[in-house]
Amino acid sequence: MNSYLIVGLGNPGPNYAFTRHNIGFLALDILARSYGAGDWGTEHKAWVLKFKTDHGSVILAKPQTFMNRSGESVQPLLAYYKIPIENMLVLHDELDIGFGQLRFHKNRGAGGHNGIKSITEQLGTMDYARLKLGIGRPPKPGPDVADWVLSKFPKEDESALSDFLNKAGDAVESWMSDGLSAASTKFNG
Repeated sequence: MNSYLIVGLGNPGPNYAFTRHNIGFLALDILARSYGAGDWGTEHKAWVLKFKTDHGSVILAKPQTFMNRSGESVQPLLAYYKIPIENMLVLHDELDIGFGQLRFHKNRGAGGHNGIKSITEQLGTMDYARLKLGIGRPPKPGPDVADWVLSKFPKEDESALSDFLNKAGDAVESWMSDGLSAASTKFNG
């Protein structure tokens, strides 16, 4: 039976809850609910939730190190649970994809995302799957990028956000059941 590590990136604390930068955390919350999983615990500087599915054992992880140091949590989790890197998926926000769109990638650079940069540095490789969750760029004129990613989703986007997070959950499920290539074909828009 396979084991999977699914990491959602974000920043800890109530000030960052429901911000664009924390969409990885939000996606894991939806995924956990869809499986009726239990309570989150703390391990290796992350909130961790473990459960079983038809596909195998699943560990959801939300690093609590702040985004720029995510690798300090991810690398020890991967090593401790002896999960092969091909069974790890990292979900994170992506400015260069429109809100509501998602894309699977593997063997790509960080593209300016400091959480991905930290994970890649700690693992010593880019050879892991990522699910980029589109948050889009800020409107012009408008906030700068740092303010944009740390801003909360507006109330009028709540319904679309819910649909998007459910779609992300379906994409993760497809990745576990069908593999990266098939999930990419199905979900990359």
